[in-house]
Amino acid sequence: MLIPRPRSRHDVPGTFTIDDRTRVSAEPATETVAQYLQQVLRASTRLPLLGVGGTEDAPVIALRLAPTPDDLPTGPGGERAESFRLTVTPDGVVIEGGGPAGVFYGVQALLQLLPADVYRRGQVRTGEWTLPATVVEDAPAFAWRGVMLDVARHFRTKAEVLRLVDQLAVHRINRLHFHLTEDQGWRIEIQKYPRLTEVGSWRRESQVGAHVPDADGVLQVPGCDGRPHGGFYTQDDIREIVSYAADRFVTVVPEIETPGHVRAALAAYPELGVHPERELDVWTEWGIAHDVLNAEDSTVQFFEDVFDEVIALFPSAYIGLGGDECPKDQWEDDPRTQERIRELGLEDEEQLQAWIVGQLAAHIESRGRRAFGWDEILEGGTLSRSATVVSWRGMQGAITAARRGHDVISTPDDQVYLDYRQSDLPNEPIPISIVLTVDDVYAFDPVPTSLTDEERAHVIGGQANMWTEHVDTVQRLDYQLFPRVAALAEALWSADVAGPRDVSEFRERLTEHLARLDALGIEYRRDSGPRPWEEIPGVPGRPASREERAAFIDAITANIADAAESTTA
Repeated sequence: MLIPRPRSRHDVPGTFTIDDRTRVSAEPATETVAQYLQQVLRASTRLPLLGVGGTEDAPVIALRLAPTPDDLPTGPGGERAESFRLTVTPDGVVIEGGGPAGVFYGVQALLQLLPADVYRRGQVRTGEWTLPATVVEDAPAFAWRGVMLDVARHFRTKAEVLRLVDQLAVHRINRLHFHLTEDQGWRIEIQKYPRLTEVGSWRRESQVGAHVPDADGVLQVPGCDGRPHGGFYTQDDIREIVSYAADRFVTVVPEIETPGHVRAALAAYPELGVHPERELDVWTEWGIAHDVLNAEDSTVQFFEDVFDEVIALFPSAYIGLGGDECPKDQWEDDPRTQERIRELGLEDEEQLQAWIVGQLAAHIESRGRRAFGWDEILEGGTLSRSATVVSWRGMQGAITAARRGHDVISTPDDQVYLDYRQSDLPNEPIPISIVLTVDDVYAFDPVPTSLTDEERAHVIGGQANMWTEHVDTVQRLDYQLFPRVAALAEALWSADVAGPRDVSEFRERLTEHLARLDALGIEYRRDSGPRPWEEIPGVPGRPASREERAAFIDAITANIADAAESTTA
């Protein structure tokens, strides 16, 4: 049972068994895909799976571009680069794609037809590796199928990022939106400005939990962990991540936040801020720092230099410049900023933000790339028509942008923010915001129903966002992402093109898919809720309340203390 659901699958009598005689054949265009397939299969099957050579008459798994791609299903915009046909017969396997990406996705379908243990990195079974005879034809509904990873709030190592790339590739997610800078950390080496990582990549501690109201209703930090946190990617790390992802047909799309969410940059270079005389540290709280960029030409030039190095590292057609949640109070109270607004012939602080974003977008576009930013970039002035809008505050940004002629990536917070809680259980480990279940994500449609056909064409796809204020380990990351990413993959690949959505039928396939996640080592959230350790002893299956859990821990602590005292005596 395949995830995402294919447009067409027709099973026929017979099977094909992969054994020590099986060979893998590839064309120059599909050689990288062949290497990927061999790597996955060799680890779990211990079979040689050599390339075709000599005159040996051996069964073959053939990976090739379709000789007549017009026969393949049509993808978004009439494209077929990601379309494929997988044909399994008793004599062999043929995967044909409209492009190398299509062949790769055909390989993903092939792997799902095998036992789930095929995803393990070592051999655990010695039985046959048998495929059902079948013909699968498929193509995606949307060109942009993405997940955003915030590595600024909590840093993820290079190895952990590569692991996520593999997970996304299995689910045919083709964009990793890499959120690299924030108030709480700067994560990418910029050689011209080394203090961005020397100073900006580490904070002295981190807030624990969400803000809580005091007696006057003012939100306060409940406490901090007292532990330094940080890290960054060297430029060679970035090149490695980009290359590794490209081999799996995942495009890494960078984002550098401006003109707000820049406290880490200001800690390194105070002259970029409205108050250069103030000595700032990298922010230790969650939320939005009020420190923002000033509007001097030198500051714009600084970030143009930053974007030049970013553009040199990332071949992505899209380069993110942020633009969201920028406080205006420092600009409102600063005489020099008010003078700058008049110099530029602007009316107010909203137009000033639009001017800064416009300058950086124009620079990105002068380098042959397309700028994209959060839906706030629609405010305060005329945005370049080539800029792409990421709509996160519900779907209104998508509607407005599409009607103005901008391309749109939909990522509404009330549908696909994967840092949001997954139930109302008192032991849900990240109890923030609204509940977003697997079923909620499965229902996601990135195209607003109110758009005309012409406007709908501007919606190039959607993505889910993984903010990490409360996600401080890779295990917690797995828990928040999966299996909701499987539901996202189907929403963006299959949508309604493969037939009307049926969440019950998806749930049946998902039950089988969880064995694949197990084999991949993904610590996903079980449908029954958080892990059993959160249950009260003697009351199986009932989640503990906070009070009950605290009492239980107190009792254990007392027992440990009593045992220690007894041992000492």
